[in-house]
Amino acid sequence: MTSLSKLAGLVVLCASLVQAQTTVTVQLGTTFQTMDGFGFSEAFGHANDLFNYPAATQKQVLDYLFSSTVGAGMTIIRNRIGSGGAGDSILPTSPGCPTCTPNYVWDSSDGNQVWFSKQAMSYGVTTIYADAWSAPGFMKTNNNDSNGGTLCGVTGSTCSSGNWTQAYANFLVQYIKFYAQSGVNITHVGFLNEPEYTPTYSSMNSNGQQASDFIKVLSPTIKAAGLSTKITCCDSEGWNNQITMTNAITSAGAMPLLGVVTSHAYSSQPNTPLNTPLNVWQTEYADLSDSVNPNNWYSSGAAGEGMTWANSIYNGIVNSKLSAYLYWIGAEPGSTNSALILTSGTTITVSKRLWAFAQWSRYVRPGAVRLGTATSGTANANLKFSAFKNPDGSVSVQVLNNGASAASVSVSPSGFTTTAAQAFLSDQGTDLGSLATTLSGGVVSASVPAHAMVTFVLNGAPASTSSTSSVGSTTASSTSVISTTTTTTTTTTSVVAPPTGCQSAEWGQCGGTGWTGCNSCASGTTCQVLNPCEYFQMVFIQC
Repeated sequence: MTSLSKLAGLVVLCASLVQAQTTVTVQLGTTFQTMDGFGFSEAFGHANDLFNYPAATQKQVLDYLFSSTVGAGMTIIRNRIGSGGAGDSILPTSPGCPTCTPNYVWDSSDGNQVWFSKQAMSYGVTTIYADAWSAPGFMKTNNNDSNGGTLCGVTGSTCSSGNWTQAYANFLVQYIKFYAQSGVNITHVGFLNEPEYTPTYSSMNSNGQQASDFIKVLSPTIKAAGLSTKITCCDSEGWNNQITMTNAITSAGAMPLLGVVTSHAYSSQPNTPLNTPLNVWQTEYADLSDSVNPNNWYSSGAAGEGMTWANSIYNGIVNSKLSAYLYWIGAEPGSTNSALILTSGTTITVSKRLWAFAQWSRYVRPGAVRLGTATSGTANANLKFSAFKNPDGSVSVQVLNNGASAASVSVSPSGFTTTAAQAFLSDQGTDLGSLATTLSGGVVSASVPAHAMVTFVLNGAPASTSSTSSVGSTTASSTSVISTTTTTTTTTTSVVAPPTGCQSAEWGQCGGTGWTGCNSCASGTTCQVLNPCEYFQMVFIQC
């Protein structure tokens, strides 16, 4: 009886050691949204700040923002269309009436946003989003560029000066044309920014019906000008208001005239897909309230930390099916958390948030398609997974470990044969460094440190046969499915050297028959032969 009890205990122990690994299966036959990219803005004079940096500093900042080998590899920029007086707007003074001839002014610089756009283009950026915070003040009910007010001529907004909707559409089209003359193609244009908010700077209020009224004017005006620029709406301050505006635009029949639905994430975060067939972007968010603490990837889960941002981007892309995620400011002088990079003279301080964006933007390129994932093995609620197939054929798999201990993870593609793999780590001690992996039988394994994000990049070829199921943009479901089934281990004759520099957590496996994972232990523990699995002609070694 004692021997049977001992044997039962050994069986449980061996099973627990096998289950110490969490396997994510990447389902190339299940696809979700197509990605447009990741980005930021240099609005409100910050493009000019960047232009005036010393040449060496300027190059360093641009590399950190746009280079896919040095920095974040961002692929979208968001410029501001000025609506104020001289030096800000292309129409600084009223022509006198909505149908009077406007006197447009163009300096070929636009506060050095033209220069900034060309710098981004030199790194391969092709998506340039221009957004107006407001129409010129004389086109609005309050006759002011600032403090809200609505566009004259939309539903519920009557002005003694007349209906300015067509004049505003002409204004935006002329702005796009000026940029084209300067060699910059504006791919997306917006006419609102946080329309539910009334600040003391340039702003304009709108509801969904009023936005629809203007969209129905702007769309034919863009087409008549021979432009292919896509219209966006509505850059709401928060997701909840954007849901309301999106539903109203759909009801008003204006949704087919839009190119992209856009929102910010200040007053409410993306938490569910919007009811639209269009791609959806989160176009502005930042930690605006705290002083900068650039050295924190993870400390307490604060708003500005790198791991916080890695999770925010994940939640937006997976839970809300975002096709793009933009930060507020890329680089600026100062000491707040509102920028990815802070500058002081020639001193550059790169925040950990930039490396969170790099984990996504470097390895999820424009045109990438999000794939389904499913997990098996040890159920670990601290792990989050996502996966994408890039236009170059590579597959990238993101793993976020929100737990306080390392997690052993294997990546197993279904419908894809992996022939080479790399992994890239961001955590408190590493900005974006290589992580040791093993590749055996097409399965890639690594130990993901605590409070860290790792991206696996897999190269290979599609399997000979596979079927694809596409999941529409309005389907609300997460692709990470936790299963309690036991991972099946297949013994192969190939010998793969254990990775160096990684550590198994306490009670984790660190050696044994066929073991190719970490062979050193967390501080305070040692790797010891545990040999009770001899009943199965196997040897496990445990920390």
